[in-house]
Amino acid sequence: MEDTPPQKDFEPFRIKEKVGDMMKYGMPITYGFSRRNKELADEIRRSMLTMYRLTVKIEKKYFKKTTTQDLDEELAVLRHLIRMAADKDYSGPKYAPPITRHQEEVWSRMNDEIGRMIGGYIKSLPR
Repeated sequence: MEDTPPQKDFEPFRIKEKVGDMMKYGMPITYGFSRRNKELADEIRRSMLTMYRLTVKIEKKYFKKTTTQDLDEELAVLRHLIRMAADKDYSGPKYAPPITRHQEEVWSRMNDEIGRMIGGYIKSLPR
């Protein structure tokens, strides 16, 4: 008999997978933004990349609470940027918003799922 506990199969960090899936959905959309909305598209892409970078840090770090809180804050920023991109008032009366309502809904559902996962992960961390 061995005294070592059985090894668990490696389970990939689920939040990182979900952020990656959200990026696969959102990146092509931002590349379709007009030149007028280039800054907004750049900010959305930057926010998604920051979220992905933070998930890698969380996966690798020993103490994770502050990094997880940073990830939660960045998700809130991304949510507001996506709402802004779908808002008719932001784009002006003559122009359509850069993303459709359907795209906003799909993206928001993905972000909500990521938010629930982050919240559960924060609760599981030691205080």
